[in-house]
Amino acid sequence: MTSTVPNAVEHTDGQQPPITMFGPDFPYAYDDYLAHPAGLGQIPATEHGTEVAVIGGGLSGIVAAYELMKMGLKPVVYEADQLGGRLRTVGFEGCDESLNCELGAMRFPPSSTALQHYIDLVGLTTRPFPNPLAEATPSTVVDLKGESHYAVTIDDLPQVYRDVADAWNKCLEEGADFSDMNRAMRERDVPRIREIWARLVEKMDNQTFYGFLCDSEAFTSFRHREIFGQVGFGTGGWDTDFPNSILEILRVVYTEADDHHRGIVGGSQQLPLRLWEREPEKIVHWPYGTSLSSLHVDGEPRPAVTRLHRTAGDRITVTDANGDIRTYKAAIFTAQSWMLLSKIACDDSLFPIDHWTAIERTHYMESSKLFVPVDRPFWLDKAVDDRGNPTGRDVMSMTLTDRMTRGTYLLDDGPDRPAVICLSYTWCDDSLKWLPLSANERMEVMLNSLGEIYPNVDIRKHVIGNPVTVSWENEPYFMGAFKANLPGHYRYQRRLFTHFMQDRLPADKRGIFLAGDDISWTAGWAEGAVQTALNAVWGVMHHFGGETDATNPGPGDVYDEIAPVELPED
Repeated sequence: MTSTVPNAVEHTDGQQPPITMFGPDFPYAYDDYLAHPAGLGQIPATEHGTEVAVIGGGLSGIVAAYELMKMGLKPVVYEADQLGGRLRTVGFEGCDESLNCELGAMRFPPSSTALQHYIDLVGLTTRPFPNPLAEATPSTVVDLKGESHYAVTIDDLPQVYRDVADAWNKCLEEGADFSDMNRAMRERDVPRIREIWARLVEKMDNQTFYGFLCDSEAFTSFRHREIFGQVGFGTGGWDTDFPNSILEILRVVYTEADDHHRGIVGGSQQLPLRLWEREPEKIVHWPYGTSLSSLHVDGEPRPAVTRLHRTAGDRITVTDANGDIRTYKAAIFTAQSWMLLSKIACDDSLFPIDHWTAIERTHYMESSKLFVPVDRPFWLDKAVDDRGNPTGRDVMSMTLTDRMTRGTYLLDDGPDRPAVICLSYTWCDDSLKWLPLSANERMEVMLNSLGEIYPNVDIRKHVIGNPVTVSWENEPYFMGAFKANLPGHYRYQRRLFTHFMQDRLPADKRGIFLAGDDISWTAGWAEGAVQTALNAVWGVMHHFGGETDATNPGPGDVYDEIAPVELPED
């Protein structure tokens, strides 16, 4: 079988190609599309300067607006809160300005190659993130059921932990063709990816993550499943994901999204903020020196959208919090889709009824974090035993535990500088336990919990400022951290992801395009926000009668060859 999908990878030097987020649902090379000198496409000159509403100023909205501007359109960005969305970097009041914390996305896998395009474009740098047992992490403590284990590598943990890791690898191999899929994705072998994934989607759409483990011969032991849930793989424990669809988890592990993470030096919010101010070197219609900021009054986005409805000629009419009403030929909606059900008054005619159902059925995970600034990375001090003898161990480590804190991360810029501790990073039920508590109340519970693990370490004496916390389920313009499909949700997700292909929709349902990470197959990863933004840009371009260069077909041009698996509805 010969595919006309571009950018097949060929390697003649014997090197294994890198893994990227190329599929499995929609194996399209967004990174190559972005890198091509022909650009993303063009629109008729008669449409130059036409306004397009972009609702939501997170990463997806800013990427979409930036690329629309380069094509000669005039994006009008609406943002209810602050530019960046869940790329939210904040400082500590009264502390050194170099200290900050990532309330949202804080670690990015190298497989996020479309995201990396924009990181490089605005001149940001990344560095390894100190995940449990990662090379960049000096040490890790795993504390379960009151028993702590100190480790630099997994080989330092008791045998049962290595047994659990082996069980997970066997489970993936036997139940999900892991090696075959990983190889196909590295080689960008579209027919093979589609063959494997079509079989797994049909077989596993109704299966939970936990059910997948229980069905595996490798995980017959409850103890092994319990440890796996609490310690997990890559980023830590995964038991909060156990009720979710196993397809969600397979997307993560196939693309190695759970490993080798890097953080953005200086904070992830810099990415959308720099794109907002960036003046592209190649731009159509607009004079050199144009930026998204310069196209907006006072350099600021318009305020929150309060109403969306259709008006004559299949236009999209937007009302904002200032009462201003504007009508557009096209709009891109990048905020979390639940906003369409709650915060924004919407006409039913905006979307087909099946798409409304998919939006309503979207399942979000809760998440909370709490950070404190400290005087220095004291955790790198060497511990001594009760007799004062050196143990060779760090006094404190990156910590995974079944206690309330769950995950504690230690973040520093060097031994003689102030540093930051993410005292707790939790999900779902664990996150909801913190919801009624103030930042200071949360900190006290966390310090007491960590005090049980490190009885000889006085963390409190090193704290130099007030804690900063977030519970994303309590954020009014988010109501959750990110989408995580439940079993049986594949059909809903497919409707949302494929919404940019509007030739298949009635004429009176076109013109508004869904984007954002919850529209993507890889929610919770910034790569999904970028990919769906690019889909929407292609959709708007096509809606205006534009086209891509023949040498660089866009996601919609090759859609029929690589369309996501379609499961029967009856």
